Amino acid sequence: MSRKLDYRWHLRRIMADRGMFQTTDLIGPLAEREITLSSSQVYRLVTERPERLSLKILMALTDILDCSMDDLIEPVTTQSAASRPKKAAGGAAAAGGAAADGLGDLRPKRARITR
Repeated sequence: MSRKLDYRWHLRRIMADRGMFQTTDLIGPLAEREITLSSSQVYRLVTERPERLSLKILMALTDILDCSMDDLIEPVTTQSAASRPKKAAGGAAAAGGAAADGLGDLRPKRARITR
């Protein structure tokens, strides 16, 4: 069984815990620490999982939010695609994968074309 290392990025949740609900709330505190990022860069940093992150920015975030790197970055292991069990031919619902995929009852509705 092959395992793949991955991570979860919790910046948005930690900001909310600290009462910072807008991505632009980070621009001023970052500028005080001599880190200049545009509002779109800060938005991507908060809303997306960064693939590359400067240690200077990471240290500034831990200082601003008074948290540790473990709070921001949660390491997780996942199974590789080769060792993952295959789903049944009937789709996720037939295999019970709807809950496993985190979709719950969210399913698209079939479109009806009328003339």
